Amino acid sequence: MKKSYYVTTPIYYVNDVPHIGHAYTTIATDVMARFKRWTNHEVFFLTGTDEHGQKVEKAAKEKGRTPKSLADEMVKRFQELWKRLDITNNHFVRTTDDYHARVVQEFFSRLLESGDIYLGEYEGWYCTPCETYWLEDELGEGMICPDCGRPTERLKEPSYFFKLSKYQEPLLKFYQENPEFVRPQSRMNEIVSFVSGGLNDISISRTNFSWGIPVPGDPKHVIYVWFDALFNYLSGLGYGWNNERYQQFWPADVHFIGKDILRFHAVFWPAFLMAAGMPLPKRVFAHGWWTVEGRKMSKSLRNVVDPHLLIDLYGADALRYFLLREVSFGFDGDFSHRAMAHRVNGDLANDLGNLFYRSLSMEMKYFKGEIPQPSGRDQEISSLAEAVVKDVVELMEMQEFKKSLERIWDLVKAINKYIDTKAPWQLAKEKREQELKDTIYTMLEGCRVIALLISPFMPNKAQEMWKQLGMEGSILERSVDDTAWGGLPAGQKVKKGDPLFPRIDEEKMVAKVEKMLAKAEKGEVKAEKKEAKAKEKVAKRADGLIDISEFAKVKLVVALIEKAERVPKSEKLVKLQVDVGTDRRTIVAGIGKDYSPEELVGKRVIVVANLKPAKLMGIESKGMLIAAVTKEGVRLPIIPEDVPPGTEVH
Repeated sequence: MKKSYYVTTPIYYVNDVPHIGHAYTTIATDVMARFKRWTNHEVFFLTGTDEHGQKVEKAAKEKGRTPKSLADEMVKRFQELWKRLDITNNHFVRTTDDYHARVVQEFFSRLLESGDIYLGEYEGWYCTPCETYWLEDELGEGMICPDCGRPTERLKEPSYFFKLSKYQEPLLKFYQENPEFVRPQSRMNEIVSFVSGGLNDISISRTNFSWGIPVPGDPKHVIYVWFDALFNYLSGLGYGWNNERYQQFWPADVHFIGKDILRFHAVFWPAFLMAAGMPLPKRVFAHGWWTVEGRKMSKSLRNVVDPHLLIDLYGADALRYFLLREVSFGFDGDFSHRAMAHRVNGDLANDLGNLFYRSLSMEMKYFKGEIPQPSGRDQEISSLAEAVVKDVVELMEMQEFKKSLERIWDLVKAINKYIDTKAPWQLAKEKREQELKDTIYTMLEGCRVIALLISPFMPNKAQEMWKQLGMEGSILERSVDDTAWGGLPAGQKVKKGDPLFPRIDEEKMVAKVEKMLAKAEKGEVKAEKKEAKAKEKVAKRADGLIDISEFAKVKLVVALIEKAERVPKSEKLVKLQVDVGTDRRTIVAGIGKDYSPEELVGKRVIVVANLKPAKLMGIESKGMLIAAVTKEGVRLPIIPEDVPPGTEVH
C-alpha cells in the first residue's frame, strides 16, 4: 500500500486579491504534493479561503453587498489563478462551507465542556465609528483612533477565552521532543523564545460584528476568525463527513505558511489540538516575504508582479521555476524582472532548452528520428543521474527546493559538457557509428531522466519533453521508479518540436518594466500624499482643529429620551430610545455611572444624528450624545422643554 501524505497551504483571506505571496506558497505546496505522488505516496493537498471576520463584513457593507456574495466573487479569483498555475489541490475548503462550521462548533463545544474555553470579559480601547478595538500602544495621544482620528473609549464586553496559558509547558515539551516541528530553524528558535516568555489566555469570540460562525448556544458571539480558520485543516480533510479520508491522512505532514502567521500555526493551533486530544501536525514550514525590485511590497508595486502578468510574460512553468530556484525556501527574496529574464535565458533557454533542442536535432540528423540501440551504458552520466535522483529525493523531504533544482542542473550541465567532449559531429564525420549511437542515446536518455526530475516543478515543459522523446501517456503518471537508466526504448521515434523556452530580450523587458515601475511610483506618491493628508487630519483632530467643511457635515439635533435601561454586564453603558423628530432610534451612551435610567427619561439632549451606526455590546447604536466630561463626571447640557425634538443645533 502507498504511504499517505497530507500537505496544506494556509487558507487565504478573501479581503485581498491574489498576489505573488499567495502564488509562492501555493506553488511550493503544489511542487511538494507532485513530488510525493512521484515518489509513490497517496497525497491529499488542501487549499482554500478564509471568509469570515469584521473586515469582510465592513468591505461588503461599503459596496452594498452581502459578505457571502463578496466572498463568492473573491474565491473565483483564487481558483482562476490556481488553474493558470497548474495547481493540483484535491480539495478547496471555504470557511463558509456548512461542514466547516459544524466542525468548528463541535470543537468549540468540546473545549467549552472540558473547561479549556471559558466565558470572561474582554477589555480594550474601542472606536465606535470604526467598530474596532485597539491596543493602547496603537493609539495616539489622548487615546485617539489611528484610523479616523476620533477619541476611543475603554469598553468591556463579554468574551469566550481559550486557556492558552495552560499549554505553555506542554508546548515547550513538544518542541523539545520534535525539534523539526517548525522550519527553518530560525523560526523554531523564535517560537520557543516566544512561548518561554509566558502565554496569556486569548479571546476567541467577538460580539461587535456578526459575520462569522456563531458560538453554540450563545449566538450573540461569533467565533474568532483564527479559531475558525485553523480548523479548516480538519474540516477540509473530511473530519466529521469523510472520516475514512480523515483517518487515512491526519496528522498533516506539512503546513506551508508565510512567516507572518507563524505564531497562529506553531502556538495556537497545536494548543487547540492538545486541548482536544488530537494528534499534532508533523511540521509547519514558514517561508519568507518577497520584495519587488528591491522595495517593500505595496498595493501599487503588486501590479508589477501580478501573477497573471508574470504568467503572460514568462509562462507558468518559468514562474514556478524562478520562485523556487531564486532563493532558499524559508528566507526573504527580491523579485526582479531582470533576474527573472536572466533565469529564463540562462538556466532554462541556454542550459536545459539548448540541451534538449540540440540533442533532438542531432538525433534527427544522424538517425532520422529513430532512437539508436546503445552497446551499453555510459557509466559517468548514468551514475551521476542515479546520484542526482537519490539526492533530490532526500533534499525534497526537507523542502529544500532551491538545492533540489541546483542538483538537477548538475545533471543538465554535465550532459551539455558531455556533448561538447564527445562531439557527435566529429564522430559522424569519422564514421564511428556505434560510438555515435552510444553518445546520442546517452544524451536523449539523460533528457528523459531530467524530464522526470523537473515534472513536479515544471509539469507542462516536462510533458513537452516527454512527448518529443516519443514517450506515450502523461509524464505525471510516472514515478521515481521510471528514472532507472535505460528506460528510453531503442527504435522509438522522436518528435522534435519548438524550443522549450524562447529567449527573452532582457533590455526590452527591463525597459517595459521600468515604465510599469514609473507608473507604480506615481501611484505610490499619490497614496503617500493621501496618507499624509489623512495623518494631518488625524493630527488636527488630536489638536482639536478641524475644517469648517468637516464641521458642516455633522448634524446636531435635539432629541427627547423616551426610554432608558442599563446594558447588562456594563457599568457605563445605557440603552436609550430617543425621538429625533424624523424618527425614533436606539442610542447606546456611556453615561451610566452619572445618570440612572429613571432620571434620563423625559430629558431633552443633543445628539449627532448622522453618525454611522455601530454595535456596542451587541446593540446597534444610531447616534451619539453630546456631553461635557468633567473631573466630577459626565454632564448633559440643559435643553428647555419648549424646544421640540428634531430642532437642529448650530
